[in-house]
Amino acid sequence: MRIHIATDHAGLDFSTQLQEHLRSIGHDVIDHGPIEYDAADDYPAFCIRAAQGVVADQQAGLEALGVVFGGSGNGEQIAANKVEGVRAALVWNLSTAELAREHNNANVISIGARQHSFEEVVSFIELFINTPFPGDERHVRRIAQIADFERDGSLLPDPRA
Repeated sequence: MRIHIATDHAGLDFSTQLQEHLRSIGHDVIDHGPIEYDAADDYPAFCIRAAQGVVADQQAGLEALGVVFGGSGNGEQIAANKVEGVRAALVWNLSTAELAREHNNANVISIGARQHSFEEVVSFIELFINTPFPGDERHVRRIAQIADFERDGSLLPDPRA
């Protein structure tokens, strides 16, 4: 599987270690930056490029997921979610990693590098990568509603109206 990775300065060490780990277990890793530590770097472009890479690969029929890091993972998730077709999930434990795939078919995982040990991060990412989307009708329906809004602003009618 191809894994697109991006971070900010807070996640650079994690990103470097994670890339080595993922390559060692057979994944094709694409690093979207940064390439060196800069405490004043701006993560949005890195994370958006990683998210765009995931979408482009998926549209081309390739198996691809993304991993974005930051101090908390919040801003990185927000940036990735600005790309049409991305469903980035902030993950902080094994349950949220698994549910992101099972319920939301998330294609990008966001993690706070300052919040977890490297071993925890690896366990979240490996579970995320290895958990398939089962395609339950209710989840497919909900994901389609999100995609409809993203594409054209359409929503289901308000039952209170």
